[in-house]
Amino acid sequence: MRKAGILMPISSLPSPYGIGTLGAAAREFVDFLVRGGQSCWQILPVGPTSYGDSPYQSFSSFAGNPYFIDLDTLAEWGFLEPEEYQSLNWGSDPERVDYEALYRNRFAVLRLACSRLKRGDLFQLRGVLWKADWLEDYALFMALKDRYDGAPWLEWPEELRLRRPAALERARKELAGEIDFWTRVQLLFFCQWWSLKEYANEKGVSIIGDLPIYVSIDSADVWANPEQFQLDAGGRPTEVAGCPPDGFAADGQLWGNPLFDWEAMKADGYRWWIRRIAAQFQLYDTLRIDHFRGFDEYYAIPAGDATARNGHWRPGPGIGFFRAVEAALGPRDIIAEDLGFLTPSVRKLLEETGYPGMKVLEFAFDSRDTGGGYLPHCYTPHCVAYTGTHDNDTILGWMASAPAEDVELAKAYLRLNEQEGYHWGMMRSAWASAADLAVMQLQDLLGLGSEGRINTPSTLGGNWRWRALPGDCSPELADRLHREMEIYQRLPE
Repeated sequence: MRKAGILMPISSLPSPYGIGTLGAAAREFVDFLVRGGQSCWQILPVGPTSYGDSPYQSFSSFAGNPYFIDLDTLAEWGFLEPEEYQSLNWGSDPERVDYEALYRNRFAVLRLACSRLKRGDLFQLRGVLWKADWLEDYALFMALKDRYDGAPWLEWPEELRLRRPAALERARKELAGEIDFWTRVQLLFFCQWWSLKEYANEKGVSIIGDLPIYVSIDSADVWANPEQFQLDAGGRPTEVAGCPPDGFAADGQLWGNPLFDWEAMKADGYRWWIRRIAAQFQLYDTLRIDHFRGFDEYYAIPAGDATARNGHWRPGPGIGFFRAVEAALGPRDIIAEDLGFLTPSVRKLLEETGYPGMKVLEFAFDSRDTGGGYLPHCYTPHCVAYTGTHDNDTILGWMASAPAEDVELAKAYLRLNEQEGYHWGMMRSAWASAADLAVMQLQDLLGLGSEGRINTPSTLGGNWRWRALPGDCSPELADRLHREMEIYQRLPE
């Protein structure tokens, strides 16, 4: 079945409170998707963001982002009064997320709301989450971070850093109120999330989530499960993750995440990973696994290096990992992010899993890219086509910044012209391709330039901030989109 979708982060939804949330604007976006003939909504990771605000560097692989909890909905539930949050400063620019304002104001408001939850409310808020096996460690982790002024767990006292039982039990008693707060925040998030997902699914829209392959060193994941990672006796990484130099980054990409101890994971049947993926499928209908190549072989960079130049490749878990996941969870709808330089062994692994890979149209014409097979005539049905992802510039931004000869090739190959709009012409080519699923960024539908870019890899600051404005997802835009779906036979059945 030929389908189409839109990539739109939750954070980029319009809202008067500084960042997109799981409230009315999210439902309005679902309605826009339905009117536009779309079958899928692809989002970015929804975990609580750490310093730098990247959804790929989270305090937890399992928890939800407190910033996404909708305050108007909490008022409707009786947990807030409008004057307690509507008059606060959530930032001066409605097109950019102000993370400093969010950090300064959002948690005080959430504490008010959580203080008003009664026992009966907790049961009504999908109390089954109390059984989540990650929640106790996460709530304690966040309570301890608050106690130590946000310091990374590697800087906590040794007895807590190394999780000595007596120290943990003492902390649970001393921080019982804070642990309860962080638990209630997650109840609010998941109640709102499940309500939104149910709304989308009932409208025929499936949610495509995104799973980063790696986790942040400063996370409950690493703190609570150190045996799963390549750490020294003090809990510090010996080597870290990243990517080697390429045409886009001369020094490579130094992500800094701790590497998995794949031998230890294999020995226990990949228990932690299976828990992690199972939790993702409680959130999403389809899961995009980021950096698929890392399961074939991964790039290891000496800890402390300033760049990724001195890294080296090591073997990953291979097909045995994916067979273990399927044996535990059954067949699942998974997309493999197989971008970049692909070796024959990566291609073989993708074929063995049976997952669809990704095709990015901008890469087809960019001479700086080392990959291949991205021209539309190379696409097979079993893939997902994009003009660009959250790591790419918008179509118009790319055309303004790419080498001139690359842009001319794209214009000639795709028959782009200003009358139609270069962005519409490139999207049309993706919709017309053989790919079973074609996903566009909302910024490209809006015809935005580089001001709409979500992320520039290997840069710090200014990322993850773009937001749509109220009225951007207009009925006229939805109707034009719907007509394109009719032409290219991508309407929902």
